[in-house]
Amino acid sequence: MFKSKVMLLTAVLIFGVLAIFVRNINLSSKDIALLRGVIGSLFLIAVMVFSKEKISVSALKKNKFLLTASGIGIGANWIFLFEAYKYTTVSIATLSYYCAPIFVTIAAPIVLKEKLSLKKFLCVCVAMLGMLFIVGTNKGNTGTEYNHLLGIIYGLGAAIFYASVILMNKFIKDLKGVETTVAQLVLASLILFPYVMATSGFDFSNMTEKSWMYMIFLGVFNTGFAYALYFTAIKNLNSQTIAVLSYIDPITAVIVSAVFLGEKMTMFQIIGGILILGSTFISEKIKK
Repeated sequence: MFKSKVMLLTAVLIFGVLAIFVRNINLSSKDIALLRGVIGSLFLIAVMVFSKEKISVSALKKNKFLLTASGIGIGANWIFLFEAYKYTTVSIATLSYYCAPIFVTIAAPIVLKEKLSLKKFLCVCVAMLGMLFIVGTNKGNTGTEYNHLLGIIYGLGAAIFYASVILMNKFIKDLKGVETTVAQLVLASLILFPYVMATSGFDFSNMTEKSWMYMIFLGVFNTGFAYALYFTAIKNLNSQTIAVLSYIDPITAVIVSAVFLGEKMTMFQIIGGILILGSTFISEKIKK
C-alpha cells in the first residue's frame, strides 16, 4: 500500500511539472501533442513487452469506436491545454483545466444516469463562482504577452475534452487501465498525424537541442513513465486515496509556475482556485 502511494505521488508530481516541458519546446501545440502521443505510446508498448503483458485483440475490436473517440478527445485535450499555457499563466490554465471533474458531474445525470444531488449541484455552483473570480481579473502577471481570457477558454476547452474521455472510459469493457491508455495514445497519434499534415505540417526549424531534450522528456518521462506509474499504483489503492493524492497535481503546477516561471497570482485568482479545487474535492468525496 505504501509503495503504491509513493508511486501515485510520484506520478502526479510529474504531471504537475508538465508546463515546464511544454514552455521550453519550440513547436506548435498540435506538433507537441502528436510527438507526445508517439513517444509516450512507444514507451508504454516497450514496458508492456518487457513485462510480457498482452492486450486482448478481441477487447480492442469490441471497444474500437469508444477507443477511437476517446483518442480524438485526448489529442484535442492536449492541443487545447498546450494552447492555454501559451495565452495565460500556468496556474490559471491549470485551474481552468481542473474544471473537468465539474463537467463530468454536470454530464453524469444524462450520460451515466447518475442522480445530481443538491450537494453536488452546490459544488458545481461554487466551482463556477471560482471560475468567475479567475475570469474577472486580467492582471495575474505583469507581462503584456498574455491574453488571459483566451487562455481560460482554451483551458476550459481542454477540460471539456478530458471530461468526455473520462465519461467514455466508463463504457470501455474488458481492458485494463494501461491497455486502454496505450490504445488511446496510439489512436490519438494516428488521428493527429493527418491533422497536422493537413494544417501546418511539421516545422522543426526552431527546434534546438534543448527543445528536443524537453520533447523527449515530455514523451518518455511525463507521459510514458508517469502513466505507467499511475496505472500500476491505482490497482492497489482505493478511489478516495487516488482522488486525494491527485490534487497534488494542480497544487504542484501552481507552485512550479511561481518558483520556476516567476508567475504570480492575484488574491482573487487564489480565492477562485481554492473554490474550484475545494468544490471539486468535496464533489469527489460525495461520490465515495
